Amino acid sequence: MHQLLEKELSTFESRTPGSHAALKKAQPRLPLGVASNFRSYEPWPLFVKDAKGSHIHDLDGNEYIDFNLCFGALMAGHCHPAVMAAVQERLEIGTMFGMPHTLEYELAEEICQRFPVEQVRFGSSGTEVTMHAIRLARGFTDRDKIIKMEGGYHGVHDSVMVSMKPKLDLCGDPDRPNQVPAGAGVPADTVKNTLIAQFNDLAAVKRLFAENPKQIAAIIVEPIMMNIGICMPEPGYLEGLREICTKEGALLIFDEVKTGAKLGRGGACEYFNIKADLVTLAKSIGGGFPLAAFATSREVMDMIAQQKVFHAGTYATNPLVMAAGIATFREVLTPEGYAHIEKIGDVLVEGYKQIVKKNGIEGYVESAGSNGALLFYAKKIRNYREWLAVDTDLWRLYWFGMLNRGVMPQPYWWDEQWTLSVAHSMADIDRHLSAFEEVAPAIAQAQQESSVQVVG
Repeated sequence: MHQLLEKELSTFESRTPGSHAALKKAQPRLPLGVASNFRSYEPWPLFVKDAKGSHIHDLDGNEYIDFNLCFGALMAGHCHPAVMAAVQERLEIGTMFGMPHTLEYELAEEICQRFPVEQVRFGSSGTEVTMHAIRLARGFTDRDKIIKMEGGYHGVHDSVMVSMKPKLDLCGDPDRPNQVPAGAGVPADTVKNTLIAQFNDLAAVKRLFAENPKQIAAIIVEPIMMNIGICMPEPGYLEGLREICTKEGALLIFDEVKTGAKLGRGGACEYFNIKADLVTLAKSIGGGFPLAAFATSREVMDMIAQQKVFHAGTYATNPLVMAAGIATFREVLTPEGYAHIEKIGDVLVEGYKQIVKKNGIEGYVESAGSNGALLFYAKKIRNYREWLAVDTDLWRLYWFGMLNRGVMPQPYWWDEQWTLSVAHSMADIDRHLSAFEEVAPAIAQAQQESSVQVVG
């Protein structure tokens, strides 16, 4: 394993000296040399020069087919013509007003037509809208506590920076997971109000409600857990959460920052045929611009209308971003767009499965909508603790091997997944599979060597 990985890392280093130099130059002014901790990795992160459609170039001129797509925020692909045209038109009119304009209603109407909601408010990031959704749920129910799933990621505000990626020795009883702050700076009193259950464990959720009667405002959950690759809900799990919330007078928040655009026209609510009380959206609804939204019923949103819960934002409904969002909904997130992604997705997934089987790789491919991932496990994972068994060196061998062959298969980090865009062609899929076919024997060899060492 070590030699195989070192070979790919050496190739990466020889191909990307420009990225290394850029990182060293940035480090005195930027912590870790980057603007987000997720962008930092060893030996150094790839610095991008430009992007168009499904392709990107790094500072050294290397070209890659991009299945990262800004952590899944670009189902439109890079610089989609309809999005660019809409934004260019708005540039001539005004970039920011801080006052109402008609694009707000137009985009809210698009969302309400697709999701089981009646009213919308906007923000600029997933973190922002999950924060507002939780505050709104607390205001509506007059309760302080929430439930989130162990290992779940809902942004970087304090209420959800609890048991985000806890170390196993801190997790505690699997039936009653500990509340572990994600880092320094998260107040202990905030941590107390965020209760933790494992994904796919309804019994634990019921226990939390029983132990905290009339104190829990909401459950916030990704309908498909996408902070551990792709972890699907077991049959009846989401339905069970819906029933529990209804019975207990709590609100069910679907964090659809990742799933909202990419599972289909109506996101997870449509995909699983379940009505959440609150839905948060971001990433791919903006077509490459910082757009986010939280949406719910008129009754719940009336807390804002009555000034009982406060919501505001200088950059919310920036007209450039709203124009990009409207163009994305009308020109990208269309029946034709989804049909194209389903077609190329089927080919990619089936190709992966065949190559995995042919090479005897221990692992499986999981997919949903425009997302997919190769997961190195003998059986499907059900929750965060099962995901923790991932062989990170094996995953790095896969990722750097693919990158060195001109394919960025997903964002860096083994908890991520690929995203397909309307810009990807069948030729892009063929090239992706060709690269994986070249990398797969090394993965199989590394697994075999690791198995022999364990036995020995």
